[in-house]
Amino acid sequence: MSQQILIVEDEEKLASLMDDYLQQNQYTTYMIHHGDEVLPWLVNNKPDLILLDIMLPGKDGLTLCREIRQSSNVPIIFVTARVEEIDRILGLELGADDYICKPFSPREVVARVKTVLRRTGQQIPVDTGLKLDAASYKATYKGQNLDLTAVEFQLLKAMFNRPGQIFSRDQLMQKIYTDNRIVSHRTIDSHIKKLRKKMDACDSACDKIESVYGVGYKYEP
Repeated sequence: MSQQILIVEDEEKLASLMDDYLQQNQYTTYMIHHGDEVLPWLVNNKPDLILLDIMLPGKDGLTLCREIRQSSNVPIIFVTARVEEIDRILGLELGADDYICKPFSPREVVARVKTVLRRTGQQIPVDTGLKLDAASYKATYKGQNLDLTAVEFQLLKAMFNRPGQIFSRDQLMQKIYTDNRIVSHRTIDSHIKKLRKKMDACDSACDKIESVYGVGYKYEP
């Protein structure tokens, strides 16, 4: 059975274009053009992924994402023409798995859909050699100690537990500094740099922490 994609987009021509390309790649697609129709539709349908426009009539995409996340972990890719930094970070903090900025190529949409479905699919976990022990704050790669500081361990643990999810610097600061101390984004960048250096020194084949330009970081096994 083919995977099912829900396209929530009020620009009907754009929705049809995405629909055509996804169907050509063997996906089953459904289209909704009004925000208020999404939640009732989801009561009786279980898509494998949602392409969700932010600017919609009725409920907007950010509100829908927040409400969907109350009961479902279905992968969500935001589609937006609002490219300001705050919108990207806000969307990701609400639980979106990725975003695509308009204008875009329909082929990019298909590629992003494939990537997110592959990343979030219910697959048997692969043993990559990286192990984290939260009790001792110890991280090892194929038995070799990475010798991380407490902050470096917390950074790695936050991303390791959500592979593929993009974390903004503010999100990482909130996870590490629970006393709400004020630190700069450069502090996070510095810790990430040191963490990467230790992982590379252990083994250049070790899993990587990737930068996402203008947004933050993610762990990709």
